[in-house]
Amino acid sequence: MKKISVFALAFTLAFTTSCKSDKKETNTTETEVESTNNTEKTTTEKSYDGGDVWVNLNAKSGSSVKGTAVFENKGDSVSMLLTVSGLEPGEHAVHLHEKSDCSAEDGTSTGGHWNPTGQPHGKWGADEGYHKGDIGNFTASDNGKATFTFATDEWCIGCGDDTKDILGKAIIIHQGTDDFTTQPTGAAGGRISCGGVIQ
Repeated sequence: MKKISVFALAFTLAFTTSCKSDKKETNTTETEVESTNNTEKTTTEKSYDGGDVWVNLNAKSGSSVKGTAVFENKGDSVSMLLTVSGLEPGEHAVHLHEKSDCSAEDGTSTGGHWNPTGQPHGKWGADEGYHKGDIGNFTASDNGKATFTFATDEWCIGCGDDTKDILGKAIIIHQGTDDFTTQPTGAAGGRISCGGVIQ
């Protein structure tokens, strides 16, 4: 009788230990799958697939200015189509800034104008020099809306050339106009809308 009791006890312990081992392996596998899925999701969100880049512009500095910018590869050049609403009627400056970080309420987290070649601020194409981010001014209508297009062979999307690649930059709309003279900003006023170009 003692032998049967000892055998039964040994069988119960072996069965319980086996179940616990199986449970641990299952949990470990689930954790590894979750970790892999999170990594894939992060990579997908920050990758560039070679197509057009759509950027949402969000209001900054207490404004209601929002819109979109679409950047498109066109052969050896890049075109930008900017569509904005919520503006004060009249002229406003638009620039590309150094960092694709719109987290600050006033947009200052984007840094200064994108200037990879170390030039003075100026009007695009000027002999005296200009930043690669010095796009210029556009005009908002009486209803606060504007559409603006720009194209250049001095930009690229995802080409890896630090003097041309706009990935990782931000597009900023300013409250005022760019005078193309004042260094280093053009006295364009506050940053009223911001969109980060995909990183």
